[in-house]
Amino acid sequence: MRPVGGREMLGKVGHAALTLLSLLLLWQEAAAIEVPLDPKIQQDLKQPPTIIKQSVKDYIVDPRDNTIIIECEAKGNPVPTFSWRRNGRLFNIGKDPRVTMRKRSGTLEVGFRSGGRPEDYEGEYQCFATNELGVALSNKILLRVSKAPLWPKEVLAPVPVTEGSPLVLPCNPPPGLPPPLIFWMDSNMTPIHQDRRVSMGLNGDLYFSNVLVQDGQNDYSCNARFNFTYTIQQKNPFNLKVQTREPYNDTSYNASDPFGGRKVAETPPSFLSPEGSGSSKMVLRDERLLLECIAAGLPTPSIKWFKRGGDLPALKVKFENFNKTLKILSVSEEDAGEYVCMADNRLGSIRHSIDVQVKAAPYWLDKPTNLVLAPEENGRLVCRANGNPKPNIQWLMNGEPINKITETPTSANREVLGDTILFRGVQIGSSAVYQCNASNQHGYLLANAFVSVLDMAPRMLGPKNQLIKVVMNNRTFLNCPFFGSPLPELRWFKNGQGSGLDGGQYRAYINGTLEIKRARKEDEGIYTCVANNMLGNAENQVQLEVKEPTRIIQAPTHQSVLRGSKASFHCKVVSDPSLPTKVTWTKDGERLDLGWRLKKNEESLTIPSVSENDEGIYTCTVKSEIDQDSASARLTVLEDAFLNPSIFSALPPDHPDPPIDLDLSDPSARSVRLTWIPGNDRRSPVTDFLVQFEENRWEPGRWQNLSSFPGDLNSVILQLAPNVNYQFRVIAINSVGRSQPSQPSPRYKTTAAPPDSIPRDLRGWGSNKDNMEITWEPLRDLEKNGPNLQYNVWWRRKDSGDDWTNVTTSETKYVVRNTETYVPYEIKIQARNELGSGPESNIVIGYSGEDKPTDSPTELRVSKVGSTRANIHWKPVDLSSVQGEFKEYRLYYWRESSLVPGLVVSKEKKTTGFYTTVPEPSGILKDLVPYSKYKMFMVVANSRFESLPSNNVEFTTAEGVPDAPRFFRINRRSLDTLYLEWGKPLEPNGILIGYQLVCQRVNGSRLDQQEIKTFRPNVTDFILRLPDRSARYKFNLSALTQVGTGEVYAEESPHFTNEAHIDQRSRGGKYPSPGFLTGFTKYLVRDKKDLPLDPVDQKDQDGSFDYQNGSSVRDRNENENSSDEDNKPLQGSQTSLDGNVKESDDSLVDYGEGGDGQFNEDGSFIGQYTVKKDKDETEGNESSEATSPVNAIYSLA
Repeated sequence: MRPVGGREMLGKVGHAALTLLSLLLLWQEAAAIEVPLDPKIQQDLKQPPTIIKQSVKDYIVDPRDNTIIIECEAKGNPVPTFSWRRNGRLFNIGKDPRVTMRKRSGTLEVGFRSGGRPEDYEGEYQCFATNELGVALSNKILLRVSKAPLWPKEVLAPVPVTEGSPLVLPCNPPPGLPPPLIFWMDSNMTPIHQDRRVSMGLNGDLYFSNVLVQDGQNDYSCNARFNFTYTIQQKNPFNLKVQTREPYNDTSYNASDPFGGRKVAETPPSFLSPEGSGSSKMVLRDERLLLECIAAGLPTPSIKWFKRGGDLPALKVKFENFNKTLKILSVSEEDAGEYVCMADNRLGSIRHSIDVQVKAAPYWLDKPTNLVLAPEENGRLVCRANGNPKPNIQWLMNGEPINKITETPTSANREVLGDTILFRGVQIGSSAVYQCNASNQHGYLLANAFVSVLDMAPRMLGPKNQLIKVVMNNRTFLNCPFFGSPLPELRWFKNGQGSGLDGGQYRAYINGTLEIKRARKEDEGIYTCVANNMLGNAENQVQLEVKEPTRIIQAPTHQSVLRGSKASFHCKVVSDPSLPTKVTWTKDGERLDLGWRLKKNEESLTIPSVSENDEGIYTCTVKSEIDQDSASARLTVLEDAFLNPSIFSALPPDHPDPPIDLDLSDPSARSVRLTWIPGNDRRSPVTDFLVQFEENRWEPGRWQNLSSFPGDLNSVILQLAPNVNYQFRVIAINSVGRSQPSQPSPRYKTTAAPPDSIPRDLRGWGSNKDNMEITWEPLRDLEKNGPNLQYNVWWRRKDSGDDWTNVTTSETKYVVRNTETYVPYEIKIQARNELGSGPESNIVIGYSGEDKPTDSPTELRVSKVGSTRANIHWKPVDLSSVQGEFKEYRLYYWRESSLVPGLVVSKEKKTTGFYTTVPEPSGILKDLVPYSKYKMFMVVANSRFESLPSNNVEFTTAEGVPDAPRFFRINRRSLDTLYLEWGKPLEPNGILIGYQLVCQRVNGSRLDQQEIKTFRPNVTDFILRLPDRSARYKFNLSALTQVGTGEVYAEESPHFTNEAHIDQRSRGGKYPSPGFLTGFTKYLVRDKKDLPLDPVDQKDQDGSFDYQNGSSVRDRNENENSSDEDNKPLQGSQTSLDGNVKESDDSLVDYGEGGDGQFNEDGSFIGQYTVKKDKDETEGNESSEATSPVNAIYSLA
C-alpha cells in the first residue's frame, strides 16, 4: 500500500525532535475541552465532519451480487455533504446512471439489474465529507471483484513410483481472489487419509514421505473451494503405479509391518519442503506465522522444532499437521529469529533453519484525537506511529497536504513539527479537519482529527431546581453539571450568601459537584451553583433537606416456642416525620406471604399456632424513600410437650462452644488454608465463623477481624498481606451470640513484596510565599508489605513541559523551596520498600504559597441607601495582584453612631464577602440598623492574606420602624382593672412619636373587634378598667415613628375563671404563641387595693426619652413632682376605660351605639363596637358568676 500523499516529512529527524523539545519547554497547553453528550449542547454545537463508518481498505465483492455498496458515513454540524474520488480523480456520480448515493449519507450503491459488469467498477475509491468547518477523508478503498478461474484442462498420465520412495503430487490451483481453500479427495469423493507419512503442505501439494503399495489403490484429486462464489473446482485425478521388487500380497499387510515382511530399502531423512539446509520467511506484525518442514525417509521421520538462542514461546506456538507445521497466530517483534526443524529416524537426522523476519505495517502509538479549544487557547495534535521500516508521517488539512496550502492569517497560529502540530492562541474561524498519514512499503494508516474552536456561554446541564433529600450525618454530593467555552469557573453559594463554599465541611470538585462531608440539620437550604466565563454566567439551584435516619429502635429477638403456641416479633421504628415509611417482613430471605394466618400491625408480627414450617430467620425491614434499616431474629420451634415429655428438661439455646484443633496448610505468598473442628452448637445452629488475626510486629496482642465465613464451612483460604507474622483464631456465631475465641493457630509469616497501595490524600499547599508543602497520608502498617518503607515524590511546574523533579523520603511531608508565589504544580507519589516500588498515584495539582495582595480596591462608594440596606460599588483589582487564590472582596463595616440623641451603640466591625470578577462590580449590603451613621472600607482577600484597605466611606441609613417594646407587663390590680406597663424599644430606629395599643376580647375561639389606643412617647403605663371581669383580652403593643408601626409585643390577660392564689407576672414574648394562654393563670386573692406601681422609665418634660445610662437628680426630682397630667388620656378619650380618670360602671360593650367610636390624637381608643350584650345575656353571665368557685374564694376574702 502507499501513503495518501506522496511527500515525505521535511528535515532531519534529529533536528525536528530538538526543535519540538525546545518549543514545548516554552509553551503552555490548555487541556482540551470535553464536550458533553447533552442533546441541547450537541444541537447547538458547530462541529467539523467525522467519518463514523467506511468500507474496508481491501474490499472484495461477489460478481453475482446485483448491487455493490461502498460505505461512507459521517457526522457533523452542519450535516456534511459527500463527494468521491476514483483512482485519484473526481468521480462524477450524476453522470453514471448505475451509481446512486444514499440520502444524508456518502454511501454509494452501484446496481447491475439493468446491465453492466462489476469488473468495470474495480479501482481505488476515497470519500470526502465536507461542511463549512472542514473536510474529513475516508481510507482509500481498493474495490476488487472476486474471481474463481477454471483449472486448465490436462490429461494426467499414471505416476510411476518405487515402493518406499518419496512422492509429491502437485496441485497448482488457479489463482483466485481471494485464494481458494485446498483439499484432496479420491474419485469417490472420499477425503484422502493423512498422517505422519502422507499430508498436504501449505502450498496445497500432497506429500508422501514414503510410498506403500496400497497407495496405488486410490486415485488422488486436488480440489479448490472458492468461498465467495461457493464453488468447488476439481483437478483431474492422479493415479499411482507403485513398483515393487518382490511380489505383494495384500493379505499379509498389517500396520506394524506395512511391507508384509518384504525387504524394502530404508533411507535416512531428507527434506521435501523446504529444500536445502536453510531458508527465510518474512511475516508482518500481528499476522499469522506458518513454518513448515516435510521430510522424506523410511521409516517415516518425526519432526521436532527449536529456536536458536531461546525457547519457543509455549503460550503462542501451536503444532499442526502432525508436527510438520509451526503456527503463531499473532506475531510480534520478539518472535523474530532463527527457527530450526529437525527430521530424524533410526538412520539419522537432518536440520533446516528458517530465518524469520518480522516486519510491520504502520501501527498507532498515539493516534490523533479531536481537539476542541476555546479562543486564545493552545493545543496540539500528535500523530505517532511505528512500523518496520519506520513509517513516514504526512499531515494534511481538509484533504490537502498542509505544506501546499496557501498561507492565511490563521496559519501563523499553527506550526508543524514532524509528528506534532502546535496551535497557539487559536481564533474563531480556524476550525479544520487534519489528516495524519503514516506509511511504509507494507501499508498505511490514515486518521482524521478535527480542531474546533468553540466559544459558548456557560450552560447548566442538570435538571433545574432539584430537591435532594439526604439522611443526617451522611456524606452528601450535590451535582451541578455545566459546560461552556472557555471552561467556566464554578462556585457554590448557600441561601444566596457567602463567598463560595469550599473548605471545612464542604469540598467543591472541578466537575461541579459539591461534597458535604457530613450533612447536618443546619446544612439545609438552597444551594446555588454559578458558572462564569468571559461570555456570561449561568446558575442552577439545589434545595437540600436533611432528614432524620430511619431506625429500628426495638428489634425482634430470638425465640424458642413450643409447637402450637404463639410467637411474636416486635419491630418498633422511628423515622423523620416528613418521610413515609413501609415495614416489610421476610423469612429466610424471601418475602413473607401474610395470608390469613399471620397477623401484622405497625410494630409487630404474630404467628399463632406455630409449626415446624414456621422455623427460620425473620427479618423486619423498614424503608423510606432515602434509606432503610433491618433487623433479624431466629424462631426455633420446640417439640410438643405431650408428644415428647422430655421437652420439660430441654435446655434453651446457648452460646456455641469455640472451635478446636486449628490447622494451617497450603501455604503461599499471600494466602494460607485454615481448617478447624467446630464445637457444640448448643442447640442453635452456627450461622457464621469469624476469623481474627494477631500480628506481633506493630500491634502485638491486639486481635483484629479478618473475614467472616458461612457456618457450614470449616476450611477456608485466608487472603493475607505480605511481610506479616500472623496467628489466627476462630469464633463461632449462632442465634444466641458468639462463642469464646478458639485457641490460637501456629504462627504463619508471609513473604515480603513491593507495596500494593498508593498513599492517600496527596496534596500540595504553601505555608510560605516561596514554598510548597507536599503532604500525604502514610501507608498503614499492613500496607507496607516489606521493610524500609519510603516514598518517591515527583513534582513539576504545571504546563511548563519541564522534566519531573523527584525525591525519596521516609517522612510524610516534603517541602519544595524557592518557588514562585502561587503557581500550580503537578504532583504524584509512589510507595517503595526493599522489594521494589508500588503503583504511581494519579497526578494532583498543588499550589505554592500565597503572599499579600499588592493592589487594593479603589473608589468605594454607596448608592440607594435605605433604612436597612445599601448598594455598594468599587473598582476591582487585577487578579494577578491577588498573589494567591482569589477568595472575595471583603467589606468591613461598622455602626459609628445612632442618629437618635443619647443612644449608645456597639462599634463592632462586621464583614461580608463578594465574589465577582466583572469589570464594574457591585453588591448589596444588608441587615443595617436604620437611622444610623456607618463607616466602611474594603479589601481583597486570598486564602491567607488581605490587601491594604480601600478608601473609607461614611453614610447614614434612613429612619425605619422601631423594634418591639423592651418589655410589656400586665398586672391585675383588682377584679375590674388591669395595670399595663412597658419599656421603650432597645432600637427605636428613628424618633419615637408614640405607642399604639390594640385590644381585643377573646370570645371563645374567636376575637371581637379591635379597639385601638395611642399614647405619647413619654407614656409607658396605663390602667384599664374591665367591662367584663370574667372575659379574657388580647393586647398588641407597638412603638411608632414617622415611618410607621414597629414590631408588635403581644400579651394576653388571664381568664377570670382560671385565676388562683398566686400573683405571677408573665413577660410573654414579642409574638403571640400557645404559651400566652397560660401566662396569667394564677393570681393572689387580696383586698381591693391597687398594686404598687413598678418604676417606669424616666422621661424629660417634653415627653422624650433619655437614652443615656441614667438620669440626673434634677430629672428624677422633676419626674417625682410632676403632675398627673402626663398620665391622663387626651381630651375626647373614653374615660370609662381608664380608672385614673373616671370611675364608671359602664362596660366596653355599652359603647356599641355611642357616637362614631373614633378617638382623637389624645391617645384614646379608635373604632366602634357593633355588638351590645342583651339584658338576658348579661343576667345570665351574672347568674353564672355567683356560682363560680373563684368568686366564692373572693367572697371569703
